Amino acid sequence: METESHSTAATSTPTAQELTQQFIAHTYGRFPLTLVRGHGSLAYDDAGREYIDLGTGIAVNGFGMSDPQWVNAVYEQLTTIAHTSNLYYTNPPAQLAQLLCERTGMAKVFFANSGAEANEAAIKVARKYAADRFGIGADGLPARYTILTLEESFHGRTLSTLAATGQEHYHELFQPLTPGFTHVSPASGIAGVAAAHAARPLAGVLIELIQGEGGIHVLDAQYVQELARWCGENDVLLMVDEVQTGNGRTGELYAFQRFGLHPDVVTTAKGIGGGLPLSAALLAHSVHTVLGPGDHATTFGANPAICAGALNVLNRIDSDLLAGVRAREAYIRSELEGASGITGVSGMGLMLGVSTVKPASDVVAACQAAGVLVLTAKEKVRLLPALNIPMDLLTRAIETLKDVCAL
Repeated sequence: METESHSTAATSTPTAQELTQQFIAHTYGRFPLTLVRGHGSLAYDDAGREYIDLGTGIAVNGFGMSDPQWVNAVYEQLTTIAHTSNLYYTNPPAQLAQLLCERTGMAKVFFANSGAEANEAAIKVARKYAADRFGIGADGLPARYTILTLEESFHGRTLSTLAATGQEHYHELFQPLTPGFTHVSPASGIAGVAAAHAARPLAGVLIELIQGEGGIHVLDAQYVQELARWCGENDVLLMVDEVQTGNGRTGELYAFQRFGLHPDVVTTAKGIGGGLPLSAALLAHSVHTVLGPGDHATTFGANPAICAGALNVLNRIDSDLLAGVRAREAYIRSELEGASGITGVSGMGLMLGVSTVKPASDVVAACQAAGVLVLTAKEKVRLLPALNIPMDLLTRAIETLKDVCAL
């Protein structure tokens, strides 16, 4: 008897790019590149091609991709106890909080998951501090609740941290934003801050010492000192957003230490987790009792496994590593400043913005084609390499960048 043969057309497995386009919300302008593995400052795509990574997941992988010490620290905790909630005590977050306080002079830590959440915590601390201190006005609102931030700042993508962000184009599609925020230009000096306070009494001032998403702008040190002095004289909390600048990125553990500041609140995220989501609001003695039980909370903040990894990261950001960050900054500047097609280098440590004659997006694409991963910040090329990137890889990457930028 003749049997009927059936041929089945081979079906190919959808690629990561195809699945992403079909099933993940289109909220990112992605590069046409699928990374499948990485070690240290080298990453590899699905075709096996090698790239030198100068982006570190936007300042997250401080010791590079899949750092073995960090992986081991996380794995050991995962096999012990991975999550409990904050209704119970565990060792890693307690030890991490102690280390953060000892190395910064702060008094208490609130752990969360993202930079935006850390900034939300800071905003809540400022508003509750002001309400406790200055009471409620005739309109039923606190006498002080407004938070001042700077133009060109970026503080997150929740409705409140968007309202805090001093860039109007982020606001356009999401009105009405949370009320109670005002923005001034640093160019207006302390007079601009004082005028805003006279118009709407301030509860706090939230600043980035280096405006990352705003284009790698470093605030003037004299302005920062005057602002800190004004805040102290007017009982307005000074809060520093170190989501991107923190955890060794600028050549000190935190950028506020390079500026000689003593903020009331410091927020951080990105690099502290080493590749897993963790953030923190560090509270000075001036505000460490403001939040009590029930005033603020998060389910995953202070996750033991992530905090174990963060402990490993923080313990390795020592004086030798920080000196290496500053030495790498000096090398990059010496190579790029004055090079063909490059008009300037801004930033601090290994958070640098390169101004180029060619459009930054074209430079990024050409670098990627040549095997180097860089980012943009407004009109600049942004460099955020691993804090311990080997010099031979950094040299190769910078030579590639120079070749791409050359006219």
